[in-house]
Amino acid sequence: MSTETTYRDGHRLAAAARSILSCPGDVQLVVDGITGSLGGPSGLGGPDDGHLEMQDDGGRPVLSCPAGSPLAIAATDARGALLVVTSGLGRAGSPDRDATLTLSGRLEATGLEQCPCCDELRMRIALHLDFALLARGSEPDGAPDATRIRVPLSAFASPAHELNRGFLQRSTEHANLCHQDELRHAVATLTRTRLGEVVGVQLAELCARGVVLQWVDLTGAHTATLTFPRPARTASELGELLRSELHAGLC
Repeated sequence: MSTETTYRDGHRLAAAARSILSCPGDVQLVVDGITGSLGGPSGLGGPDDGHLEMQDDGGRPVLSCPAGSPLAIAATDARGALLVVTSGLGRAGSPDRDATLTLSGRLEATGLEQCPCCDELRMRIALHLDFALLARGSEPDGAPDATRIRVPLSAFASPAHELNRGFLQRSTEHANLCHQDELRHAVATLTRTRLGEVVGVQLAELCARGVVLQWVDLTGAHTATLTFPRPARTASELGELLRSELHAGLC
């Protein structure tokens, strides 16, 4: 196999793995005997009574938990940990959901922060990876090792995967669920329509180059494609472009 082919395969695997990390359906955590579920995209459930959260920080899982929790104590001891992430990509029941990402590494307590909602003191914990493995979720435990594919860590951490499919899906879902008022204002401004006549809006598609809007007003259903003045290269740039094109209140 040529070096170029190996690079392409590694890049493809890393893109798939980062998408799952950014868009989990469920996350199982094992840390020196501490086990539980992080509860998928909402970050609920788990061994610490529902106060665990996880995000993708450049290919490195970062957890947040109460400062006095067992997980926080485990992180200060730099214990080993295993994350098993099931895919939340696509629609429920789709083939995209039949994938599992297993991440192994060592925990590191990276600092304390106050929760902006309740002033709770929380510990931020990074998982420094030593391997990443992709597999089909439907594969039985005794399936051959060939069905579990090792993901190159250098490719997994590449900035090229920051705007991965999972991140874009979660960003779209967040905007549609949490920013309906801002989206309605944006469409009313773009179409010079009264706000009260814009019944509902959704981002139908989001990518580095632009966004597809769909909305319903008193005249029916509509679709419009907005192209950004330049492609976004990072998550922060994508947010800036969205706010510039649509509404300053989007996050």
